[in-house]
This record gives sequence, structure tokens and C-alpha cells, in this order.
Amino acid sequence: MKKLRVIMCLICGAMIFTTAQAQNKMTSTYPQNRNYSTYARKMAQLLDLINLYYVDTVNFDKLTEAGIVEVLKELDPHSVYISPEEVAAANEPLQGGFDGIGVSFQIIKDTINVIEVIVGGPSEKVGLMPGDKIVKVDSLDATGKQISNKWVQTHLRGKKGTKVPITVLRGRRGMLSFVITRDKIPMNSINVFCMLDSQTGYIRLERFAQNSNQEFIEAITKLKARGMENLIFDLRGNGGGYLNTAFNIADQFIKNGKMIVYTNNIHKNSESYRASSAGEFEKGKLIVLVDEGSASASEIVSGAVQDWDRGLIMGRRTFGKGLVQKPVELADKSQVRLTVSHYYTPTGRCIQKSYSDGLDSYFSDLQARSKHGEYFTADSIKFPDSLKFKTPQGRIVYGGGGIMPDIFIPLDTSKYSSLYAEFVRKGIVHGFIISYMEDHREALKEQYPTIEDFKNNFKVSDALYNDLVAYGKKEGVSDSVNFNFSARLNAFVAVNREKLDLLYRNLSDLSQTAALDSLMKTFVEKSYHEAEKLRNENRAPEFIKEYLKFEIARNIFNYGEAYQLFLMTDDVCQKALEAMHDDKLFKKFKVLSK
Repeated sequence: MKKLRVIMCLICGAMIFTTAQAQNKMTSTYPQNRNYSTYARKMAQLLDLINLYYVDTVNFDKLTEAGIVEVLKELDPHSVYISPEEVAAANEPLQGGFDGIGVSFQIIKDTINVIEVIVGGPSEKVGLMPGDKIVKVDSLDATGKQISNKWVQTHLRGKKGTKVPITVLRGRRGMLSFVITRDKIPMNSINVFCMLDSQTGYIRLERFAQNSNQEFIEAITKLKARGMENLIFDLRGNGGGYLNTAFNIADQFIKNGKMIVYTNNIHKNSESYRASSAGEFEKGKLIVLVDEGSASASEIVSGAVQDWDRGLIMGRRTFGKGLVQKPVELADKSQVRLTVSHYYTPTGRCIQKSYSDGLDSYFSDLQARSKHGEYFTADSIKFPDSLKFKTPQGRIVYGGGGIMPDIFIPLDTSKYSSLYAEFVRKGIVHGFIISYMEDHREALKEQYPTIEDFKNNFKVSDALYNDLVAYGKKEGVSDSVNFNFSARLNAFVAVNREKLDLLYRNLSDLSQTAALDSLMKTFVEKSYHEAEKLRNENRAPEFIKEYLKFEIARNIFNYGEAYQLFLMTDDVCQKALEAMHDDKLFKKFKVLSK
């Protein structure tokens, strides 16, 4: 339960926290309760009593950790305890790097397959290639059922400067041995930036990490050199990060002296952040893309852009996380990330959604939104007048439950296919690509020297697609609809419990089967049609071909360049690009772009 809570908090944007150096020197000018010392002694007394008198041996480490977790549960959804073993892994995505060999991999059939080799990393320097199968690490066999993601990380990661010998299987060339010197591997928060047309640039930010602002400056400088005048900034699925980084990124858009965000709490030690004279994109049309996965730091940036009428917000309502965490190291190197403030957008909005109904309700809020149709129509979202605010240009914006976009774009369920998902989930495309690229890599590189050549000219032939499908069948992809009868029946009974109880009220009613037969027939037919719709077999080939083309591009170029293929069929991105050229739309929302 402890690990699940940590994971959920990180996923849901709990990672926006301050970066003060004196993390464990917390001070307060306003104590919570004058009787605090009594409560503290009471807790200490309990531990003393257990230590002195309890009948059996007690694991105090486990007991203390469980107690901390339960206490934090009583505060808010985003105050979280992290054990000493988990601290490094939790910090890694935000600190921007780790020591290792510089590859991304996937385990297919108990074998470590190299998917991508990081440019400039230690593996590229010695000649590792995508498609290589790692079969030995040091003297250990690296194949078999014992191989897991954790096993790979344990044996391939290590201190910078240390060496690790590996053996790979490379197609017809057979076994090859390398000795790789581990080095610092960057974890970029911006992996995708490109030009969508001659004037419009695109940047996707994955998380608000230590190096994100510098990465943003580098990306936007390169795009300006290519002629960029307008920018689509993609924060979809970005769950947050450092508060200081959010402020610095927003500063790139907001003019000098304007408030970006401020924090407040009962201790009267509020802070405010105002834009500086620096700013790489204070002029030009700006569109920020958000969705229900955009949280905390993403909401600070999109809120500031919206509140100052600097750009358009497009997509779906954001998560609604307006709490700031402070990381505090405890005696055993474990860490508590304690909520210390609410943050507010420039107009005074606190976008934190309510958590008064408990943690389960809070973390299932996204499912609840889906059930009442919020992902499909903006009309299903209701804000009370008490949460209404006005921007300087007179736009109405709302607080108390995420950032509501200016232009709502519904979720397109027609682009989902459970058949396509099965191909992805089972690693079918990855497995197929490894052998395909072994025979075609050099010819494809020669035929398509740039990503633009590949984007515009490469087509997945029917023959190539049919080969992939045949490979998928061998690997267990089913031709039929996955019905999941028992799960559907359980759901049916839960919904129709009263109707079923009325149908059979006593023993004599059991002889009447016609009504039940009719009810079950309707249920089975409806369930089958729903499953067929999810299977979406008519469009599945289209989606699978798109993914296949992406994986081929990723093997020839890199992830960032290959991602441009997805943007070509991304409805939200394409609608944003269309909106970018609609001057009337920007005037309608009174957006300041000059």
C-alpha cells in the first residue's frame, strides 16, 4: 500500500516541490497548535510502551514507516513518505540524469533487446546498435525468466567511470563483445521539438525537471533559427515537477514584472514569483495544449498564460493540483514531501480540486469525469460563480478544479482499437522490427537520409503489413473479440441487482425462465457489440501501420524526429495548428500576441 501511494502521488502531479537547499531546516512563524508538545509526547510514549512491554518482537522500522504513511493520509493526497531505498529513484526523473550505458531497451521473449542507443552516450561510442540482443553482462547470462527491468537496471547501471563487459547477438554477425564505460546519461525533459510549418514551432515538455528551462531555451533558439514565429507548447500528460522550473518556463512567455504565481499558507510565509526581463517568447502567437494528465507545474504555466491573455489553452480540463510540497530528509535518509502551501495563479485562482471525500475518491476523479462525459463534451463541466475570475482583457476563467481550456477538444474514441493495443502491449511491432531492420537498415538510411524525406515518401506497404500480422499471429495475437464474459457479467449484476431480485423473489419463480432469457440475450448482444467497437478492426490496420512507420523511423533517426510522424495524425495538434492561422479566433479570446 505504501509503494502504491508513492506511485499514485508521483503520477498525479504530486512532485511539484520547492528546491530550497536547507530542506530539513523547516521553520514556522505560526505554530499549528499550542498543545502540540502534548501530542508529540503521546506518540513517543506509545513507541516506548511497545518497546518496553509488548509481548512479541516488533519490527520498529516497519511499524514507524506504516505510522508515518497513515498520518500523512490524514493531511492531503500529495503529502507522501518515501523510503530511503526509493528516494534516488523518485528524484531521478527530475534531476535530469543517471549513470549507465545509454540505451533504451525492451524485454522480448526473456531477452534484452536494444531499442534505441542514446546519441553521444557510452554505448554509441563503442558501436552498440538498435536491434542488438544483450545475452551476457559481465559473466552472467542475460536471458531467461529471471530477466526483468529491475535486473537490467541493477546490472547495467553503475557509477560513472566503471566498466561493464557485455555480449550481444547481432543478426547474422553473431556474437559481439564490448566493454562499455558507464557515464552520466541525460534524462531530457524535452525530447521533441520541430517545425510544423514554415512559421509554427512545436515543443513537448515531458516534466518540469532541473534542466528543463535550459532545454527549453536551446529548443526555442533552434526553432527561431528555422523561422519560427508561433509556438505550440505541449503539456499534455505532464504531471509536474519543480516549482522553480515552472516559474522559469512561464517567465519565457510573460513580460517583465507580471505575477506568474504566488503561494500562501496559515504560517504567513507566502512567496510570489514575478516575470523577469528575460523571456525567449514574449511575442508571437502561443497555444498551450493540456489534458486531464496535465498537473501542478503544468497548471502554473497554463494558468499564467491564460490569466495574462498571453495565449490560447486548448484540450481538456487539467488534473487540478494546486499544492506545493517541500522535501524534508529524515534521520535515516528517507524523505517526506510535505504539503506546505497552496499556489495561486495571477488572477487569484487556486486550481486545487477538493479532496474532502477521501483519497479513493480523489484519485478516481479522472474515471468519474469519464463516466459523466466530461472527456467528450464541455457542457458536462459546471463551475459555480464563486470560482469565476476575470483576466485583464475580460476573459472569464475558473478556479477550484484544474485549468479549463479556452477551446475544448474532446477525446476521440474512434482512434482506439483493442487489436492495436494488443499489438503494442505484447511487443509485436518491436519484435518484428528487430529482424526487419537487420535486413533493411542501410538501404532505408540511404533512401531516406532525413526525417523529412521519410515522413513525406515512406509508405508501409500491404505486403509489409501482412508480414507483421502473420508474425503477430505466431506470437499469440487473437483474431477474435476478447469478450471478458465473467467481468462483464459481474458489472451487469451490479447494475441490475434490483431488477434481478424482483424477477426471482421466491422458489416458485425459478420455473419462469423467459424473462431472464430475454434479459441475458440483450446483455450478451450489447456486450458483444461493445467489444467489437473496442476492437475497431476496420481502423486497426491504419493505427498499426502508423506505429510500424514510427518504429522504423525511430531505428533510422531518433525518438524526437520519429515522434513527428505521430503529430501528423494527432487531431489535437492538427486542430491547434489550424487555430494558429485563425486571426479571428485570437481576437475573439482577446489574446495578446504582439
